[in-house]
Amino acid sequence: MKAYVFPGQGAQFTGMGKDLYETSPLAKELFEKANEILGFRITDIMFEGTAEELKETKVTQPAVFLHSVILAKTLGDDFKPEMVAGHSLGEFSALVANGTLSFEDGLKLVSQRALAMQKACEITPSTMAAVLGLADNIVEEVCASIDGVVVAANYNCPGQLVISGETSAVEKACEAMKAAGAKRALILPVGGAFHSPMMEPAREELAAAIEATTFSTPICPVYQNVTANAVSDAAEIKKNLIIQLTAPVKWTQSVQQMIADGATLFTEVGPGKVLAGLINKIDKEAATANA
Repeated sequence: MKAYVFPGQGAQFTGMGKDLYETSPLAKELFEKANEILGFRITDIMFEGTAEELKETKVTQPAVFLHSVILAKTLGDDFKPEMVAGHSLGEFSALVANGTLSFEDGLKLVSQRALAMQKACEITPSTMAAVLGLADNIVEEVCASIDGVVVAANYNCPGQLVISGETSAVEKACEAMKAAGAKRALILPVGGAFHSPMMEPAREELAAAIEATTFSTPICPVYQNVTANAVSDAAEIKKNLIIQLTAPVKWTQSVQQMIADGATLFTEVGPGKVLAGLINKIDKEAATANA
């Protein structure tokens, strides 16, 4: 079975999508429509902007979404997903790819998500850190032992987790992770504590926007971050998407479930090759490709 996966924040690079814009009339039309919807020329930043400009959350999230979704649309008849999944922000790309969301609604939600997360980041000093070389249960136990808010946020692949929470709690957790035998525990250059309780204000804001958006029955199941299971019911997809901002990204578990359900080829659609790399670490036998 053909599985298509969509990357999240962090996959962006200067020049992303420029070749699509220049070679595909459909891509050009969709990029221009995106400029209109967003109210600024995101294409200028994507194609010519600096890494700093691209790193702004209000730019990064729509930029990665647009690159992924427009690339999928230019694949035409070759694009026949039998299952989809996306890492964090990438879940929105996956939901456009499988017909749950329209291009316009997906972009509007991603833009609102980015702005809501930015606001939530400004309320309390918060951050994320990568922990390498520890079992999931040890990471979870260490987080639970720390005073303050710190949780496992991204289960990226075995031995690679990201923790998230209040800056002081994350710093303490990093020291405790090293003491517990982690190869590395390093603070990431991110704006705040994504996929943690610190995102509750953003979740509330985004929930209203998601509730007001039409979700259609998808052409194939999406393996959602919060459940790591195949979901095809529009109402259930909506409910899980609302929870997503404050819940962990179960990427390892999603990939394992997709393989168990018959995935034979994972094609990454969007900037970079991060997910293909993670999939190969989750299952060395998994076949991966990039669109």
